[in-house]
Amino acid sequence: MNNEELDIESEELWERWRCEVDKGQGKERVDKYLAEHMTNTSRNRIQTAADAGNVWVNGLPVASNYRVKPGDIIQVLLDHEPHDFTITPENIPLTIVYEDEDLLVINKPAGMVVHPGHGNYEHTLLHALAWHFSHQPSAVSHPIDINDPSIGLVHRIDKDTSGLLLIAKTPEAKANLAKQFFDHTTERTYNALVWGTFKEQSGTIEGALARDNRDRTIYRVWDPEECPQAKEAITHWRVLEQFPYVTLVECRLETGRTHQIRVHMKHIGHPLFADEKYGGCEILKGLRTQKYRQYIENCFALCPRQVLHAKTLGFTHPRTGERMFFDSSWPEDMTALIEKWRHYEPNTLN
Repeated sequence: MNNEELDIESEELWERWRCEVDKGQGKERVDKYLAEHMTNTSRNRIQTAADAGNVWVNGLPVASNYRVKPGDIIQVLLDHEPHDFTITPENIPLTIVYEDEDLLVINKPAGMVVHPGHGNYEHTLLHALAWHFSHQPSAVSHPIDINDPSIGLVHRIDKDTSGLLLIAKTPEAKANLAKQFFDHTTERTYNALVWGTFKEQSGTIEGALARDNRDRTIYRVWDPEECPQAKEAITHWRVLEQFPYVTLVECRLETGRTHQIRVHMKHIGHPLFADEKYGGCEILKGLRTQKYRQYIENCFALCPRQVLHAKTLGFTHPRTGERMFFDSSWPEDMTALIEKWRHYEPNTLN
């Protein structure tokens, strides 16, 4: 394989990696092929790049299920200048819910970026984990390198989403846990405050997700025939508490796509409260009075992010086989906002 590490500006994209597929190569999915041949990356990250239109074969973008063949020229492109994403330890406090020699569960605060990316090169969760691993008593005899893609994050949540995250400390644990996520045998529920009220008390949203063709920073629901690379996504929801104009819901993920809950709830007409990317920062329901507008502005100030919390996480321990389950409390900003709505009286804002 002729493999070159290039950083060449090409129109609005920068080439990060290029190779020509060997003559003896059998047909194989491009995401699997790249995961085997690129360093310091993962198949999940490659699939994300393909969804964004950044994996090209023979001069054209391809989906992650494209099957490579001998002689194909594969390029991985970036929409920004390349950056060194090597993770160095940073002394950032972590709220560790559980830890053993195989894994740990943390309660991530809103505002913390999980993984380095464009515009977020430092102060991420992985930088905090690098510090945590390097200061464990076993670090000398059993060092853990967070730059090794065979360990670390098993799944992710958005920067401004709070709640539970699972991290693998060994390759065996990560492979096992990743399979559980792939097979949908994990349990994950989120609590979200959304705009509007519901006629039904529960329901299921099914809609394949891919990036919006007009704004690549957000996702939307697509007809699979219109967008073949869109990934199946299923969210089960139920009402926990209903207020005038907004509702507290529980969302249970059957799949785990980027922005899934945020996109699905917008798709059915209930954007997450204060979700700037998906229209939740507008006053979508309620009164037309100045007092009500001020009330909503005060709510936005109290919790200035999408109101979404990864509340529960269940999985089978990769070594012991024990079924494990964790539950986390709402953070202070979300608690204060829910209490504010619980005491809301529409007549006082007329």
